[in-house]
Amino acid sequence: MLEELRIVGLGVIDESVLELGPGFTAITGETGAGKTMLVTALGLLLGGRADSGAVRTGARQARVEGVLDLAGTQLVQELRTTVEEAGGQLDGERLMLARQVSAEGRSRAYAGGAGVPAGVLSAIADRVVAVHGQSDQHQLLSATAQRDALDRYAGAEALRLRSEFAAAHAELRAVEAEREELLTRSRERAREVDLLRFGLEEIEQVAPAPGEDAALAEEESRLGFADTLRTAAEQAREMLSAEQGGPDALGAVGAARRLLDGVRDHDAAAGELADRLAEVGYLLGDLAADTASYASGLETDPARLAAVSERRAALVALTRKYGDSIDEVIAWSAEAAARLGGLEGADDRIGELEARAAELASALAATGAALSAVRAEAAERLAHAVSEELTALAMPHAQVEARVTQAEAAEGLEVDGRRLRMNATGLDDVELLLAANRGAEARPLHKGASGGELSRVMLGLEVVLAGTNPVPTMVFDEVDAGVGGKAAVEVGRRLAMLARDAQVVVVTHLPQVAAFADRHVVVAKSSDGLVTTSGLTLLDDTGRVRELSRMLAGLEGSDSAQAHAEELLATARALT
Repeated sequence: MLEELRIVGLGVIDESVLELGPGFTAITGETGAGKTMLVTALGLLLGGRADSGAVRTGARQARVEGVLDLAGTQLVQELRTTVEEAGGQLDGERLMLARQVSAEGRSRAYAGGAGVPAGVLSAIADRVVAVHGQSDQHQLLSATAQRDALDRYAGAEALRLRSEFAAAHAELRAVEAEREELLTRSRERAREVDLLRFGLEEIEQVAPAPGEDAALAEEESRLGFADTLRTAAEQAREMLSAEQGGPDALGAVGAARRLLDGVRDHDAAAGELADRLAEVGYLLGDLAADTASYASGLETDPARLAAVSERRAALVALTRKYGDSIDEVIAWSAEAAARLGGLEGADDRIGELEARAAELASALAATGAALSAVRAEAAERLAHAVSEELTALAMPHAQVEARVTQAEAAEGLEVDGRRLRMNATGLDDVELLLAANRGAEARPLHKGASGGELSRVMLGLEVVLAGTNPVPTMVFDEVDAGVGGKAAVEVGRRLAMLARDAQVVVVTHLPQVAAFADRHVVVAKSSDGLVTTSGLTLLDDTGRVRELSRMLAGLEGSDSAQAHAEELLATARALT
């Protein structure tokens, strides 16, 4: 509930604090005293449009602060998450909100001590407070709100069916979207399938092996220069070990070893050098033998060279299209095969999606029909209950009708031989209508009721829906306009009934309504001749009698008005 509202520099209010509590709070005052500024302040606090014209003359800015006490409600964790995601935090189970509007029109919003977009305040407001006033767009006038209200009134079964319908509806939309994408891309898919098949067949015909391109390049180079390589190898072998007894490396090393070996006895170092030369001789002998073997193994093979060149050409053709190397070509082939499998399975997938869509449509038809039946039954009960409320509110001949209808659509859901339009909430359009007088045609609420009648219809709906309304605070701005006499007493009594389940704040000009309040706040205006200021005062019992007598007689100090006020308070207490 709203625990406190602090207003600074807004309209005629310089600075004032409104302390609220559970139950029914009435706010009264003379015309022009600034009663509606409280509603304006609340609208700002809850994310409404900021208007620099509301800033008090001479003030640099207007500021509204509020404290929401969420203890004992189911909203604590939900709002905690919302506020923490925006950077703020709750103080235990209390939430601090603030809105600041400069005289230049700049606006800032705060939740839980952090600056937030005004939209965050609006999101909080939707869960916490419902504001009703003749100048406001009544929430229950929208078709969506009327359908939601009817479903809450219908109870758990309607909410369960609606949830099931919404889940199946979302899945059907996803299935249809996937199917549509597969169908619209069928031509592109066919082209891609042809390209992939061609590429895979081309690679399969060549059948490359990993690393084959590098190995063949090496072999081609060796075969192409076989004669040159053989000549170089034979000459190198001759220089290492000459066959005709000519000078060679082995002979030179052997001679050098023998010279040093001859003086070994005179110096150990000479002997070490001789031993190292012996090792070199052995290595040169092995190297000469290997070089001879290499030279003898080199053969000119034109047929093999042609085959290698032809094979390399086939591999190069693949690398031009599918990768920089044969290894990349093989990797592309594996990916293409997987992609081709997926594309060729698209037709099977389309069939699966069509079968699933048919299953979901059948389930939606059954769930939607069941939900429509529950709504239709609840609509009759709701209309009867609200009509009874209107009888007590001085509209004895008024009848409310709650219509649950379905609209046909060519591409709609087939239900019992009809194709019906649907959305995530079901198959139904829900509309509340009012026949204000006997014999009158029932018309939509926003067309069939005057301002005063509409106020009473809204109040009747709120009373009937009170047990299902999740909003803990309701604010009514002169909802009793156009009402008087006995009807005014009934308005007050019903507001008191609402206050049993929610916090109710009412700006009123009717003493019959104010008498039912649990607390009474008066907006008083004062002036020093230059500046007019309004302040808020919480009245005690004596003050309430005095304010009610003023509201009854239009003047203060009237003994008869005071007696009437005392009687009115006693009557209200007896009725509640």
